[in-house]
Amino acid sequence: MIAFVSGTVAALAPDSAVVEVGGVGMAVQCTPDTLAKLRVGQAARLHTSLVVREDSLTLYGFADDDERQVFELLQTASGVGPRLAQAMLATHRPDTLRRAVATADEKALTAVPGIGKKGAQKLLLELKDRLGAPIGAPAVGASVSQGWRDQLHAALIGLGYATREADEAVTAVTPQAEAAGGTPQVGQLLKAALQTLNRAR
Repeated sequence: MIAFVSGTVAALAPDSAVVEVGGVGMAVQCTPDTLAKLRVGQAARLHTSLVVREDSLTLYGFADDDERQVFELLQTASGVGPRLAQAMLATHRPDTLRRAVATADEKALTAVPGIGKKGAQKLLLELKDRLGAPIGAPAVGASVSQGWRDQLHAALIGLGYATREADEAVTAVTPQAEAAGGTPQVGQLLKAALQTLNRAR
């Protein structure tokens, strides 16, 4: 198993990064939140999970080992493959998922694309004793909510957009961020910002 990759970020795309490791470019599937922390030309270390299929080898990358562990635990539930597990982590942070499962919060799970009400109920039952209790501190979420503009702007610059384009995209998604309340998800905002920029081109 490839536990992590460490090297220079060679390229970034909306759903993946290429990290140069020993002269080899490793393509790694990442959530928008993880991609937002990467910069082309800078060193990066991603915790990884290798998913082996008959016709493919796919490497999934995460900002920390907690995310990677939750990604793998989610797949122990029936019907949850790597893409859905990644979608769950793109929508919610690991601790938010733990809290959702611990409090039987169906609404939080149905916010994930691809999960309906029945699917959420099934997941709550199956994951109840697997994810464990929430471990994060509320203060972390508070700092994210205060700095989402800077994180989003930096992520767009890292993807190659001009400063003006990044400014306009941040402005365009501000109403969505404010509607999310105290803790807007940078990953979701990045997706919305990219859609806005694609329409403008």
